[in-house]
Amino acid sequence: MNVMTSIYRYALALSMVAAAGALSAQNASTSSGVRRVGGDDKSPAAQAQVSDRMQMRQAADSRVPDDDAQWMKVVYRSLDLAKVPNASLYYPQEVVDGQENLFRIIMNRFASGELTAYEYLDGREMFTEQYRVNPVDVLERFHVPYTDAGSGARRRYVVEESDVPCNEVLSYYIIERWELDRSTTRMTTTVQALCPVLHRAGDFGGEDVRYPMFWVKMDDLRPYLLSTTTFVDDDNNASRYTYDDFFALSLYDGEIYKTRNLRNLSMMQMYPDPDDRRRAQDSIQHRLETFDDMMWVPTREEVQARGGGESADSAAVGEYRKEAKPASHSRKPAKVKAPKKPKSSADSGAKRSVRRRR
Repeated sequence: MNVMTSIYRYALALSMVAAAGALSAQNASTSSGVRRVGGDDKSPAAQAQVSDRMQMRQAADSRVPDDDAQWMKVVYRSLDLAKVPNASLYYPQEVVDGQENLFRIIMNRFASGELTAYEYLDGREMFTEQYRVNPVDVLERFHVPYTDAGSGARRRYVVEESDVPCNEVLSYYIIERWELDRSTTRMTTTVQALCPVLHRAGDFGGEDVRYPMFWVKMDDLRPYLLSTTTFVDDDNNASRYTYDDFFALSLYDGEIYKTRNLRNLSMMQMYPDPDDRRRAQDSIQHRLETFDDMMWVPTREEVQARGGGESADSAAVGEYRKEAKPASHSRKPAKVKAPKKPKSSADSGAKRSVRRRR
């Protein structure tokens, strides 16, 4: 009996020790943050981490990767600020209620060292450290008054509002990149760089001479463009667009003066005649605007809209049937003339005339 009691007590002690070990292991797993596979994580830190990943994904998807670019065209345009669609880049000339025009934004950030600019090369733009320009060199080259501020690595330059030559920057050069995305089969347009152009009278008068100042990459300029709003037409004075929207939505009106080519020639060099140059520019613009449309089969409604309705569609179908009708190569049987009857022997003899005799 004593032996059985000892065995029972020993088994009870072992079960209590095992239960205590399982309880401690459960507490340890809970405190260490181990979760079941597939469990939902509702912590704020996890939600913030997911949000950051989503934002990075959206930023990456906004551009076409080089591997997905099936077709690409680089176009150089000149934006004349005298044209109405481009007036938003020129006005206001003076600072009004803290609102600045595009050139003031560029010049102030460039002079203070916040914005990087690159040297303007005739036909070959190089956005590398080797061609990075110093603000003081640009200010002295174009005779823009400035004052020094800071020293050493934090040295910067300040240009007074009245000394910024906004009234002389009358045009811009931009570089457009047209890409056909292989994954979506759609054409996308992005502005890669921008160059302000000074218009100043020559030494002997006449027309103004254009002086391109420097190139600025749009990626570096975008943070400052996103914080500045403007209105794009005189009918609606609400500032609903930013300067970044102005370029992203292609609200400007620019003339093509060059496309990237092997010989690195401008449109004026390739087409000296103004009429030929205008036709070439229109042809390039039309191809860019309709490139993705040519990859899709038009619907019946689109065909009717182009042809002028149902009658045009029916006429086109009738014309197609007329052209598709096989030509008949059968010939009518030729008429065979009946052979002439041979003359009889009686008819062939000589005829005698009988005269009356008295």
